[in-house]
Formats: sequence, C-alpha cells, structure tokens
Amino acid sequence: MLQWGLLAAAHRLPFLPIRAGLGSDVLRVNPDLRTVRSPYADGEELTAMPALRLDVALVHLNRADQGGNGQYLGPDPYFDDLFCQAADQAFLSCERIVPTADLLAAGPVQSLLVNRTMVDGVVETPGGAHFTSCVPDYARDESFQGLYAAAAASPDSWPEFEQRYLSGDETAYQDAVRQFRESADAEPAARA
Repeated sequence: MLQWGLLAAAHRLPFLPIRAGLGSDVLRVNPDLRTVRSPYADGEELTAMPALRLDVALVHLNRADQGGNGQYLGPDPYFDDLFCQAADQAFLSCERIVPTADLLAAGPVQSLLVNRTMVDGVVETPGGAHFTSCVPDYARDESFQGLYAAAAASPDSWPEFEQRYLSGDETAYQDAVRQFRESADAEPAARA
C-alpha cells in the first residue's frame, strides 16, 4: 500500500486502485481509506489507496554525478526513486560524486535509480546512511543501532545521546561514532 501511495503521488494522481487491504482490518482501522468499483465488466471492488505526497525527500545512494543522476550498487533498490518523485522537493546524498561516465562503468543501467529530473540537489556525504547500510560501501552498524534504539526508548538516556552524537556537525558525528566503535571493539578484547 505504501508503494502504491507513493506511486500515485509520483504520477500526480489522487489515488490508485489496489487489492491490498481488502478482506483485512486495514479498512476498519483506517476509516479514511475508501473503496472504488471497477468501471469495467468485472465490477471488482478495490481499495482506493490515496497518494502519499511528501514535502521533502532525502535519499542516499552509493554514487551520483553533479547533475543528480544517482546509482545504487547493492542488491536492493528500495523506493528511493518513488520518494523523490512523490516529493515537492528531493535531495540526493551519496557516498561519492563521480563523473557521469563512471556511473555506466560501475554497473548495469538498471542501477541508475534516480535521474537528475527527480532531484533538486545532490551532495557527497560519505557514511551518510549510517547506522543503516549502503552496500557494498558498508554494512549496517548493529551495535550503534542498538545504542540508538536504547537511547530513543529512554527519556533519561536520550539527552546524553543527542548531545554526544547529534548536537555537532558531520565531522563531530563521525568522530563520536569512531570513538564508540573503538570502545565497543576494545570491550570484547578486555573480556578475553
């Protein structure tokens, strides 16, 4: 349903018909959702998934050129293209900005997920997807994600996390994460 809502927004449609949600509690617990009947001979009842219009989208890919053509190199394309198309403004961050010709040399054309007409700006931000992954550049940082989740669940712990990791600029964040990794790596060695 999320994909269909983004797709409707990307195509500037008010909704798209979909079978998802029928025969489940989705329509009951979401009273704003409606159904529509097919105007064709089948007369099938379908969920009318409303467009999920976004004010702004920020997506992160492996590589991009200066114009905003973006490439993913991992196994999953996610919905980055739909997020960009469904948004009033979209920005692309990437691990590395490369010449346009390098995008074609790095992988198949299908890996060019975002094109320059979908974005309003592009910025090189190495590590910009941290603590999630940007395969093959780096994997998910499970230990840091655990720290984040624990802090987010605790009103007492959150201010310290926010101060240490989120109150400075990108360099300060990366330095704090590096210190966290070094202490996490040293901990198992100390126990051994």
